[in-house]
Amino acid sequence: MSEPISFPGPPVCVVGNLNRDVKLAGVPDTPTLFRDGETTVSSVIETIGGGGANSACIAAALGAAVHFVGKIGADALGERLRAALGRHGVSAHLARDPRDATGTSVALSFPSGHRHFLSCLPNNTSLSFDDLDLAAMDGCAHLLRADVWFSRAMLEGGNRRLLAEARRRGLTTSLDINFDPQWSTGSPEEIAPRKELLRHVLDLVDLAHGNVRELCEFADAADLETALERLLDWGVGAVVVHMGAEGAGYYSSGGLVREPASPASQVINSAGTGDVLSMCLILLHARTDLSLQQKLSWSNRVVAEFIEGRRTLIPTV
Repeated sequence: MSEPISFPGPPVCVVGNLNRDVKLAGVPDTPTLFRDGETTVSSVIETIGGGGANSACIAAALGAAVHFVGKIGADALGERLRAALGRHGVSAHLARDPRDATGTSVALSFPSGHRHFLSCLPNNTSLSFDDLDLAAMDGCAHLLRADVWFSRAMLEGGNRRLLAEARRRGLTTSLDINFDPQWSTGSPEEIAPRKELLRHVLDLVDLAHGNVRELCEFADAADLETALERLLDWGVGAVVVHMGAEGAGYYSSGGLVREPASPASQVINSAGTGDVLSMCLILLHARTDLSLQQKLSWSNRVVAEFIEGRRTLIPTV
């Protein structure tokens, strides 16, 4: 599919994390990284970060009207991020809390394609339902709840209240089942109840999003097919599957539709590709003039162009 497709439509609302990302590319995956010394990497850039803020910026760059709801600290970094969102065309609705600093993530990208994030995110972990400016949903057609694991208050009831309010206002809904940091460091006794809390909101979710590893881990499934079946059993309408080098998938009661990845000639951007894929499919979700295969194909093309550096979708700060 080579013809251009326009993304503008009814505004979308995104609720999620906002922080600074410091992205290091070409980090050698060697034991020397954990010893005293210094390591040279191929590039270091500073951008807007947080799955929610990235998704809002991606939507704006693709021509959509977008409202972002989140939280910052009462500090210079928070104001820099607010200004960067505005310059990028995102309407920001931010709670400002002097008790919490605005956070930073350091994203390490290895030549193997694997990534690791080092994060300190006080503003995002303290987000609560009372911080949310619900008026940001006025006039919107779709709500994306990103970064669902970071705030305990949102996990323990805030997410359900938010999704229920979106449904009450007539919005369709998405939920990004991304990687819970507890999966790396927590005990099974800590992890299991967190999964259950999120499973209890899935009856309010039209589209769930995640990569194969995340979906299988969240569903306690040994394979993708089992994970997808469980997600629909728990109430999800459909699942957008990030399949990396294998492309993208869309699972509904009709089964899994796959579309191969579009080839990228070079790798400039590796972090944020999942957010790009999800936002493309959210913006195309209501397009009845396109087949599902066309939507997946177009989304994969945009992802490839982002990877190659031909589309600037996430702004620097």
